Amino acid sequence: MWRSCVSRGLREAKAAAAAATSRRFSSTTSSYTVVDHTYDAVVVGAGGAGLRAAIGLAELGFTYCGSTGDQDAIQYMCREASKAVIELENYGLPFSRTEDGKIYQRSFGCQSLDFGKGGHAYRCACVADRTGHAMVHTLYGQAMKHNTQFFVEYFALDLIMDKEGTCHGVIALNMEDGTLHRFLSRNTIVATGGYDRAYFSATSAHTCTGDGNAMVARAGLPLQDLEFVQFHPTGIYGAGCLITEGASGEGGILRNSEGEKFMYCRYAPMAGDLATRDIVARSMTREIREGRGVGPLKDHIYLQLNHLPPEILKERFPGISETAAIFAGVDVTKEPIPVLPTAHYNMGGIPTNYHGEVVDIRGDNPDTVIPGLLAAGEAACASVHGANRLGETQKPLEKDAGEKTIAWLDKLRNSNGSLPTSKIRLKMQRIMQNNAAVFRTQETLTEGCELISKAQESFHDVKISDRSLIWNSDLIETVELENLLINACMTMYSAEAGQESRGAHAREDFKTRDDEKWLKHTIGYWELFRQKYVLTNLDMAASASVV
Repeated sequence: MWRSCVSRGLREAKAAAAAATSRRFSSTTSSYTVVDHTYDAVVVGAGGAGLRAAIGLAELGFTYCGSTGDQDAIQYMCREASKAVIELENYGLPFSRTEDGKIYQRSFGCQSLDFGKGGHAYRCACVADRTGHAMVHTLYGQAMKHNTQFFVEYFALDLIMDKEGTCHGVIALNMEDGTLHRFLSRNTIVATGGYDRAYFSATSAHTCTGDGNAMVARAGLPLQDLEFVQFHPTGIYGAGCLITEGASGEGGILRNSEGEKFMYCRYAPMAGDLATRDIVARSMTREIREGRGVGPLKDHIYLQLNHLPPEILKERFPGISETAAIFAGVDVTKEPIPVLPTAHYNMGGIPTNYHGEVVDIRGDNPDTVIPGLLAAGEAACASVHGANRLGETQKPLEKDAGEKTIAWLDKLRNSNGSLPTSKIRLKMQRIMQNNAAVFRTQETLTEGCELISKAQESFHDVKISDRSLIWNSDLIETVELENLLINACMTMYSAEAGQESRGAHAREDFKTRDDEKWLKHTIGYWELFRQKYVLTNLDMAASASVV
């Protein structure tokens, strides 16, 4: 993954770089060079959330972008959303335009008027079908304008926490030369994205391995609501590559083997293919289960676009037209695209308030702020992307800060078991795909808890062949696998505990939403050295041994 660090300006960045100091840590097998840096703020992750956090820190000390969560976060996001779109336009994001020059907006899933009674709402501002790609490029340009210093090809390993529970930065591996770096910072913002690569079929990049989540979990802090995993209805069959929901917003149609517009016929007569993603994904899965899937194995669905004018497809969907041609061998002007629900987004993650500050349960306060630690984007849960500047005096690093991480890394690097990383990873992905996917039951989840625990236990028998520190992809993938296993275990146990259906968490044995018992967050704790997983609801607790 890409990593970035942020300073107030170029002079300070250069001064900080010049002032960096180094020392050596020794283990029983190796000696490690450790370089220390000091910054006002460190952002771990350089996607949309990370870049925007960096720009906000440089501009104002506060960031103004949002994601949904609890009611206060939802209110904040809705209030600030139009400002964020205008801000992106001012940054230079090349929005698609209407004939009169206004920002073009299309309908997206479950966006309606008059609480679902007034038809589709057209709210989604877009850049053809490449909005996210264009946004990241625009934000990167703004980050460079504000003299953000990027540490490229650095892999963040762990948070640096003191005994009082304050975060003082991160420790990272420079993959280019094998040195370790401790970044001391008043504010550490985790923006590392999700962990969809825990599943066999996912729309996400291969680097989406839940690294930030796992860093927080290893620090003894909780992860929240991991049972809520969104499956996007239209991943390309066999490849997982995303076909934007905007395709349905522009008139694309999901059809089964009988040619039916099944969403309108059976599941969502008003919203149709633009019902919420969880409803569309479950409906597609039902069609396949009931024998109405398409293809030789009747195991997927068709997304039809070829009834739309070719000039519209060229103008509004250049990206998916190319993607479908490459990964499905389909000409979208002539043939439907084979699609299947695919792991896409993690609603759960690092618990924060709507300011983006990471919170934990301490005593009677479920919203105790963890000093110095914030989270944004998909890595965060119930939050708005953001960073508050903290005003305390910066303390020096403790001399042994990062020693446990170095010992852990050294142990991994010298692992000499019998199982290659790829074998354990594939086993984990198949367990998640089979036992915690679109539909869930007590039987599949109980089995899943047992199987994912065994997969996690097998990690102790992992084998690494490359002992070097420079460009060691074997080591990096093994660290990512441990991160994925932490997220996968918490997801499975959280799903097994939640005896209701709510949003993306659909239980066939508990088909209704139960606000009386389950209107609460699921909080999971992972204790690395004791290898114990603890699942907590704010007013009740249960624990399950993973190893």
